[in-house]
Parts: sequence; C-alpha cells; structure tokens
Amino acid sequence: MSRSTWVSAAVLVVAVGTTAACGSGGDTGGGGAAGPRTGGTLTFAVGSDAGCVDPQQVGSNDTIYSVRQLVDSLTDQDPSSGEIVPWLAQSWQVSPDARTFTFHLRPGVTFSDGTPLTAQVVKANFDAIPGLGALGILAEGYLSGYTGTTVVDDRTAKVTFKQPNAQFLQATATHSLGIVAESSTRKSPQQRCAQGVAGSGPFVLAKYAPNQEITLARRRGYAWGSSLWRKQGEAYLDRLVFKVLPESGVRTGALQSGQVGAIGSVGRSDEAALRASGIHLQARANPGVVFGLSPNNARSPLNDEKVRQAISLAIDRRQIAETVFPAGTRPATSVLAHTTPGYTDLGTLLAYDRAKAASLLDEDGWTAGSDGVRQKNGTALRLTATWFSNAATNQPTLELVQQQLKAVGVRLELKELPIAQLVQVQQSGRFDLVWGNVTRADPDILRSSYSTHLANFYKLPKTGLDALLDGQAAAADPAKRRPLVAQAEQEIARHAYVIPVVELQTELGVAKKVHDLRFDASSRIQLHDTWIG
Repeated sequence: MSRSTWVSAAVLVVAVGTTAACGSGGDTGGGGAAGPRTGGTLTFAVGSDAGCVDPQQVGSNDTIYSVRQLVDSLTDQDPSSGEIVPWLAQSWQVSPDARTFTFHLRPGVTFSDGTPLTAQVVKANFDAIPGLGALGILAEGYLSGYTGTTVVDDRTAKVTFKQPNAQFLQATATHSLGIVAESSTRKSPQQRCAQGVAGSGPFVLAKYAPNQEITLARRRGYAWGSSLWRKQGEAYLDRLVFKVLPESGVRTGALQSGQVGAIGSVGRSDEAALRASGIHLQARANPGVVFGLSPNNARSPLNDEKVRQAISLAIDRRQIAETVFPAGTRPATSVLAHTTPGYTDLGTLLAYDRAKAASLLDEDGWTAGSDGVRQKNGTALRLTATWFSNAATNQPTLELVQQQLKAVGVRLELKELPIAQLVQVQQSGRFDLVWGNVTRADPDILRSSYSTHLANFYKLPKTGLDALLDGQAAAADPAKRRPLVAQAEQEIARHAYVIPVVELQTELGVAKKVHDLRFDASSRIQLHDTWIG
C-alpha cells in the first residue's frame, strides 16, 4: 500500500488486501452447494482463551473471534475500501475540528436482555468505559479526551472530546467499542468478564467454560446487521462453538478429521498437510503494531539505548518471516504493518546487521565472557522474553530470535505464560521483553501503545515522541496527520523503544463445507453470513 493512501478528513482508514497465495475471504466452500442453508453448528478451534467474554475488555484474537459476534458497533469498516459505513448508526456528522461526533441510531434494535438501543445506552457505554480498568485499555484509548455524550433525543447521540480526535470514527467500528445493554454497563469489569454482556449482536452467549469452550447461540429476531453483510435478518448458523486447543498439531488434526470446521493460528509447518486434505487456507494481513519485542525501557540493561539498538540489528527478520510464518508474511519494515494508514518504510533502520550489532555492544563496554555471553561491570547480558500461548508461531519465532541474539553474545531466556496474564505482566513492570502485537486499522494505535500520557506499559521516557503522538491524534486533516505519524514511527525505530520483527498475517484453516467465513477490516472474523452445506 502506498504511504499516501489516506481517506476522509474525519477518519483515516485503510484498504487491506489478501495474499495472492491464499484465500480472499469470500465463499470458502468447496463448491457443489446449492446455496446458503440455515441451521447447523460451526465448531472453531482456537489456541487460547483470554479469560474474559466482554468484547470491550478483550484484546486477544483467539477470543475476539467469538465475542465479536455478541455485539454490534455504531459503524463498520469495509475491508476492501476502508470506508466507514452504517451499522447501528444510520448516519453521522463530524464537526470540522473533529471534536464532536453526532450519531443517528437506527430504530428497532434491541439487546439480548430485551431493552432497546437508545442514545442513552450509547452514553452509558462511553461513560462506563474509563472505569473498566486495565483490560479495557484499548477502548479507553479510543476515548482519550472524552468529555461526554449528549442525548439529543432518543435516537441521536452527540459525543464530544476536549481536543480533536481524528481516530474516533474508525474506533466506533471496532469490537472494543461494541455497544452493550445499559444493564451490562452497570456490572463490574470482573462480572462482565466472567458472565458476559447483553449485546445486540447476531449471537448470544450460551456457555463459557474458561480455557475450554465458548458457545454462542443464534439470536432470534435479529434484524439490524451491518450494511456490509449479504444476509439480512438472523444469522444462518444455529450455534458457534469455540474450542480451546492449545497445540497446533491437535487443531490441525481436528480439522482434517472433521471434528471442527475451522481453526485459527495456522502455522507454516501445517500448511502442506492441510492443503493436501482439501482444507481452504484463508489469510489476511493485520494492520496495526507488528509482532515484536517490547522492552521495559526503564529496566537495566534495556534502559541503555545501544543495547536495544544492538538487539534490533541482530535480528534477521526475513529469515524469521520465511522460516516460521505462513507463506506471504512480510518482515517488519516499521513498527506499523504496511497495511496501516500512515505506514512509513523504515527498512533501512530495521535492516539485519550482525556486525554492527556486535560493534555497538563493543563500544558500549559489553565484552565476551568465557561462555560467549557478554558482560559489563560483572553483569552478564542475559534477558528474558515473556510470551503468551495464543499463537502457534510464538515459540518457534522466539527460539529463532534466541539463536540470532546468541550470535552477538546476548543470552535470551524464554518464559511462557497464558494469554490471560498479559495485562498483569504489563502492569507489573517486572519483565525485560514482551512478545506480541496489537491490531488496529488506524495509526493512533501508536499513541494507545506508547504514549507516556496513557498506560505506558513499556516505560518509555518522556520525550518529544509524546507531542508527535498527541499531535497526530488531534490532526483532523490527513495531510497534517501523515507527517506526524511518520515522525513518530521514525522516533520509535531509531531509539528502539520497540523492536519490530514481523508483520502478523492471520491464517485460518476452513473446511470445504463451511461457506462465507469472512475477515473484517481488522482481520478478525464476522460469522453472521457464514453457513454450512
């Protein structure tokens, strides 16, 4: 995608394509079906469970797949054009300074608890989000500077911010700002995570067994889907069952044997076997912050910029992309994926250069010890990378990084934890490096992730980066926003506040009998139109 591909003065969105080698996200069936059929159960195997079934608090893809089906959003985002289109809101107006957003709600929408969608419900949602705490950090970031929602009338809500908030319209298309019933906004974050929420989506929560299964049932009487969906009215499928199968090989075997109809987190090593079994491989690049190592910038020795820079230089990103990840995966060339609006190619800053990495460490006083691990002032250059069991590629990627860093005298230990502990680890500050990514089709994800004015999990120092991140969020004009985003990317890469490694390409395995399982603009899935036949 060209760096100049930006649309709309009020919101910046991106058109994201699929890889030529894989499925496009259209009809995923194997042919021969007479047409869409109502009924049946789709069983989808995922690798992990986030420990929460509240869409506004979930950030892990494996769980987003299920909870996204529970809620509708004010808007939707076309994955082909990037355009923001109607969903719960029939129309909207954005003020010229991008501080006020007025939404006109469609009539007749109800939540699974029987209550209607009103402007007051929208207000209750946005008023409650800042109180969600750590798990609601994505949603809270989207509402940064929020001053309140005015109920103009029953079907008109005016949302205001104290400063221009160029990213907000796109944010209303995300699962994080999916609208829940007012009864759910009154529950504690813990209750919402454990019990779920009353949404207006095409499915309702039927069962949640942590680390085992999330089961959804078709919402009877549903009649207000996104304008992007092909089918009007209720979903085709009776039930959706998301089974947690942590082992990649077990998921692959379950799909090949017909025990499940689709799986997430397909690894490169499983692609050939799945294709040979007639399984459709469906892939799409994720916009947002790429997979990488996020250092604790305040913790020795990673508070030393030269150490961070040396680690970045020592990583051979292309080797990782071509060895571990699905075909078509790109090595990182910025902290943002190339599909994100505002992306700037910083490939030269992120080029593999083992000799330069070693030289930087030499200059910084790190000398090789008898065991090959560098030392400085009696302290060995040993680091721990914490990773989470929510993607099959995580462990092999980090094992390869471990080998690459060993070649320059850095000892990297690997620590695996369940994905439910991610926020706990981030909040604690007791880590060296955390492996992960954050998906969003807007460059404001940089501010949400790295501004010292927000959570600042990775302990970045207060620098001019904050002004750049705040500035791009306030720039309603894309022509003014673009250079600020580019400068922010350059600052992050130059100082190695984050160490980008590889773009995330979501790849699913889908059985021939499963049709119209599609990606949304954030490379998650929408299952209203999906059917089995």
